[in-house]
Amino acid sequence: MSLTRWSPFRQMMSLQDEMERLTERAFGGQGWQPDGGTVMVPMDMTETDNEVMLTASLPGVKPEDVDITVTGNTLNIRGEFKAEEEKERGNVYFRERRYGSFHRSLMLPSDVDADKAEATFENGVLKLKLPKTEEARPKQIEVKGQQGKQQIEAQGKQKS
Repeated sequence: MSLTRWSPFRQMMSLQDEMERLTERAFGGQGWQPDGGTVMVPMDMTETDNEVMLTASLPGVKPEDVDITVTGNTLNIRGEFKAEEEKERGNVYFRERRYGSFHRSLMLPSDVDADKAEATFENGVLKLKLPKTEEARPKQIEVKGQQGKQQIEAQGKQKS
């Protein structure tokens, strides 16, 4: 009978590898998916009082290959990273560039006016400006001090 020494570090590495595999399956990973899965697109979303802005990195994608829709409070962005056609490849040692379709559905933090949205595409970066609806914009409420309260009380006593 042989004894095998237990190493917690070996099991931790195994758990880490498994978590990485699960994360890639759940979120699409950062690279090309050989099984035809979708590609993850890095995005930033910011909000001001007047608009919601989104910036997405889409290197190698043509503007006409991107489809953007807004339905209610959901923004959908679809497209595809297309592979370059290669007549003769030779020996391929590794492929790290992304190929495949992408799709992101995002909940917008505010109601937006999709008819007034602006999308620009330059150097592989998509910039989307979504103006907020008038109802979604912050409203200024005037705060009255103690003098205003005294004037209201005085007016009330005069009417009595």
